[in-house]
Amino acid sequence: MNTEDILKGLNQEQREAVLHVDGPLLVIAGAGSGKTRVLTHRIAYLIAEKNVKPWNIIAITFTNKAAKEMKNRIENIVGTECANDIWIGTFHSMCVRILRREITKIGYGSDFVIFDTSDVRTVIKECIKELKLDDKVYSDRYLAYEFSKAKNEMITVDRFANMYASDTRMSTVARAYQLYQSKLIKNNALDFDDIIHCTIQIFEENPDVLEV
Repeated sequence: MNTEDILKGLNQEQREAVLHVDGPLLVIAGAGSGKTRVLTHRIAYLIAEKNVKPWNIIAITFTNKAAKEMKNRIENIVGTECANDIWIGTFHSMCVRILRREITKIGYGSDFVIFDTSDVRTVIKECIKELKLDDKVYSDRYLAYEFSKAKNEMITVDRFANMYASDTRMSTVARAYQLYQSKLIKNNALDFDDIIHCTIQIFEENPDVLEV
C-alpha cells in the first residue's frame, strides 16, 4: 500500500493530519467528522511509508467499543497480523497490559487481581472494624471516595499521612488508607484507581521501562 492508496477518500484537512509526522498533532473535530478515519489512516501511513514498527504504535481510546472499531478499521487497511502488533485499547486496558509485565517492580506479583466496587467496600469495612472507627462518621462510601481521590491525584499513603498530620479527621482517614493499601498488597490486588496510579508509579520510579 502506497501513500496515494492511504490518502484515498480523505479531504484536505484529513490528509494534512495523516501526513503530519514531525512532532505532536492535535486534531479537534465534531462527532462523525472522521477522527477515527484520520487516526487509522495515519497509523497505516506510519507503518507503510515511515517504516514505523507496529509494536511501537499505541492507539488509546476511552471505550472498549471504540477500541474494537479502531482495530477493525486498521485491520482492513494493514491486515490482521500487523494490526495485532499495534497497542490498541482503552487507558485502563493498556495500563493492565503494562502492569502484567512490570508490576513486580513495585512489590506486586504479575498474577494480581483487580477488585471491583463490591470487593473494595468489603475491604474498607474490614478496615473500619479493625480500627474501631465510627462507621457513621467514616462510612465505607466516604473512605472509598477519599482513597480514590488520593490515588487520582497520585498521593501515596505516606504523603497523605504527612499532608494531614495535624488534622484529626483526615489523619484518621490516613490510617484507614494505609491499612487499606496494606490489605490490597497482602491480597496481591489492585482497585480500579490503582490501574493508572500504579502504572504512573512504575514509569516515575523506573524510567528504563519507558525505553522498552
